[in-house]
Amino acid sequence: MPSKFGTDLTTGSIPRHIVTFSLPMLIGGFLQTTYSFINAIWVGQYLGTAALAAVTVSFPIVFTIFGVGMGMTLATNILVSQSFGARRFDELRRVVDGSTVLIYGLGLLLTALGELFTPQILRAMDTPADVFAPSVSYLRIYLLSLPFSFGMFALRSMLQGTGDSKTPLYFLLGSVVLTTVLDPLLIFGRLGLPELGLNGTAWATLFSQAVALVALNLYLHARRSRGSLIAPSWPRFGQLGPTIRKTLRIGVPAAVQQSVVALGMVVVTGIVNGFGEVATAAFGAASRIDQIAFLPAINMGMAISTLAGQNLGAGHHGRVREIFAWGCVFSGGMTLLISAMAVAFPEALLRVFITDPAVIELGVSYLHTVGACYVFFGLTFVSNGIINGAGATMITTATTLLSLWVVRAPLAYWLSREMHSVKGVWYAIAASFIVSMVAGTAYYASGRWKRPLVQKAPPGNPARQADPAQAFASEVGEV
Repeated sequence: MPSKFGTDLTTGSIPRHIVTFSLPMLIGGFLQTTYSFINAIWVGQYLGTAALAAVTVSFPIVFTIFGVGMGMTLATNILVSQSFGARRFDELRRVVDGSTVLIYGLGLLLTALGELFTPQILRAMDTPADVFAPSVSYLRIYLLSLPFSFGMFALRSMLQGTGDSKTPLYFLLGSVVLTTVLDPLLIFGRLGLPELGLNGTAWATLFSQAVALVALNLYLHARRSRGSLIAPSWPRFGQLGPTIRKTLRIGVPAAVQQSVVALGMVVVTGIVNGFGEVATAAFGAASRIDQIAFLPAINMGMAISTLAGQNLGAGHHGRVREIFAWGCVFSGGMTLLISAMAVAFPEALLRVFITDPAVIELGVSYLHTVGACYVFFGLTFVSNGIINGAGATMITTATTLLSLWVVRAPLAYWLSREMHSVKGVWYAIAASFIVSMVAGTAYYASGRWKRPLVQKAPPGNPARQADPAQAFASEVGEV
């Protein structure tokens, strides 16, 4: 039931909800990926292989730090969706206040730590000597955008928790368009702007993220007078303690999970770096195809988490089984189609980003191996979405640890040495997809994910039928 307060996902058609709710998120993901592709084209085609390798080396570090923010905002999404589904609006407002303080604080702290330890981290990753200096410069500028990115993560997760996936899309679109326009201007020094080369892409990202965050906050502030549940305000610090503790209880495992994924990428990228610049560039170019394949799965997983959270908060456990089944159909089907394209046309896809024949040859072997297993990744996010929606983030963290640190990283190291080729890393990544899917699906089938529900809505809860405006006015007094 859509309204200005959000969308009730606890009634109506499950497949329709999955499509209508996840579609704006998927479009947003494609917008971000499109920008990433455009950026890769500028860097790879005009700045050379060394510049592309610098971006490739930097990405896992950025993603590791982003993992903390994404994990904490996953907790926000879970708590908001469960509170919204149960119509506990005062509790929802406390989640908004607590998450705002927590996320911005983390963003500032991690920015400071990243700026301080960037050279040491890049050295630990065995970054090639001719890539090291540009990587340090690029990464230090990019990290300045963390507080703004974290703020966008938080607002997006809150809005999506109330069933609103469209509003974040509009502001993401503006940010992507602005960054896309600024990229060539700052890289090549057009319209009187300085010629910054690779660093121009980092400055473009920083500026566009800041503009998008300010604009979204102003928009939500304007909606506040109409009773918006998600709107900026001065937090009620006296009520933050219990909410922050609850957010941390769910968010820390989720942040660990996200960071573990990223740290696994750092380790694997380090192994790839040991095989030289060509291997690093091939891994970076092929990883762009991964981004396309992973988009439907990741966004479907977030949509399923919100759907499950609202329905579990409302006590509608029976609908969760239907959410899982339809999630497998949509996520599995989309990733299977992308997998077929990656395996059938790998060279054509790679030539979009790089023209070096040696890099393309190695990238083709990656897509033939890893691309064939995309569907397993897609199915993993369906079961993980249900489990996360129940607040059992510790479980998905455990399966991620198993996949990355028991399978992928050790197997990548061992196979690459045994085969005397970076292709051993490709086989390890494919194997980790399969292990992750089997572990996640087995836990979902066990039904144990129902136990750690954050707070079950009591049957017949009168707040469940309350009008959002009236409930918000009576409980918070801010309409």
